[in-house]
Amino acid sequence: MHPHHYDVAIIGAGIGGLTLALSLHQQGISCRVFEAAQQIRPLGAGVNLLPHAVRVMDELGLAGRLAEVAVTTKESIFFNKFGQFVYSEPAGRDAGYAWPQFSIHRGDLQMVLLDAVHERLGKEAVQLGWRCLGVEQDDAGVIVRFDDGEGHEREPARAALAVACDGIHSAVRKQFYPDEGAPRYSGVNMWRGTTVLPPFLSGASMVRAGWLSVGKMVIYPIRNNVDGQGRQLVNWVAEIEAPQPARRDWNRGGRLEDFFPAFADWHFDWLDVAAMLQATETILEYPMVDQDPLPKWSFGRVTLLGDAAHPMVPRGSNGAGQAILDGPSLAQQIRTFGATAKALEEYERIRLKATGEVVLMNRVAPPDAILQTVHELTGGKPFNRIEDVISREELQAVSNRYKQVAGFSVNALSQSAPAR
Repeated sequence: MHPHHYDVAIIGAGIGGLTLALSLHQQGISCRVFEAAQQIRPLGAGVNLLPHAVRVMDELGLAGRLAEVAVTTKESIFFNKFGQFVYSEPAGRDAGYAWPQFSIHRGDLQMVLLDAVHERLGKEAVQLGWRCLGVEQDDAGVIVRFDDGEGHEREPARAALAVACDGIHSAVRKQFYPDEGAPRYSGVNMWRGTTVLPPFLSGASMVRAGWLSVGKMVIYPIRNNVDGQGRQLVNWVAEIEAPQPARRDWNRGGRLEDFFPAFADWHFDWLDVAAMLQATETILEYPMVDQDPLPKWSFGRVTLLGDAAHPMVPRGSNGAGQAILDGPSLAQQIRTFGATAKALEEYERIRLKATGEVVLMNRVAPPDAILQTVHELTGGKPFNRIEDVISREELQAVSNRYKQVAGFSVNALSQSAPAR
């Protein structure tokens, strides 16, 4: 038995795994990241980093880098399916947070994290082509078994602790919960893509429009001036209620004709949505699914983090955010209790309840509940004045309810801000 050379084996180099590596390094805890992919390619589309997640990035010294590659979101704005304005509220610093909100390409975020890991922990800190097969543990620590993705077994890794950051298809989660049921389908399918467009509205607006029963869109820019002429890379998500879920694969191709009819007449004075969809080259399709919150994540010297721990329906910009919040929380516990099972128990005690509430809140009252309220009050018809339908105060109350539960109300964040 050769002794382990680091405290924590991190399984997966996604957003959660890389954030954890940086958080551990900052606390003086050694780690190594094992990633199944042979190379890390900047996949995916847009994510929103809300102020509570940006605060973590700031504490890791990365807020400046992110600001260079992201769009700093100015407002969250709602319209009905006729393009009529419903409600808007400022975002990030403009809303009184101490940190901005960033709209960013998931691949750009991953590369900023990866570059920082390489700079601070060294190139060898992230091992590519290591696919986790499972974990074993004894009194001395954890043994993680791997192959190279082609079926050739690799040398097992030994560490004091192992953290599974291996996403929605986590091998480690499956090991501890072999009988877990199929993902819970929310009744909504989602298509997404990116298109290069001139800036619209404020040039940094996060738009939500329509409603799920008739077709809903989320649209926001994620890169500025991509062509030297000021145009932006704009991320869009189309969501429609559907009896059958799509296949659960973040990189599965979708077809325009499967959803375009719902949006074919969306030509608004602030954006020609139909033309934007038609100009998109690559469309991804995904079911809106999650899993019921687990009773526990930590098993001795092994725990789960991010999507492997708490997959949630992608509403409310919170999947990446909650994975980012897991990292420093876990690192802090290991700093306090050492690389022990006790540290993993404490991390679970803090984060399992918090993330479980967000999973359930995303099901019942996500931020787009504003659109549902208006759609139902108007019977899906145009209105003359939004004030005749619902007051601004009532809309604000719907919005604030989500922020309280998701843990990013302005008050909660400023009260919990660490003295620096």
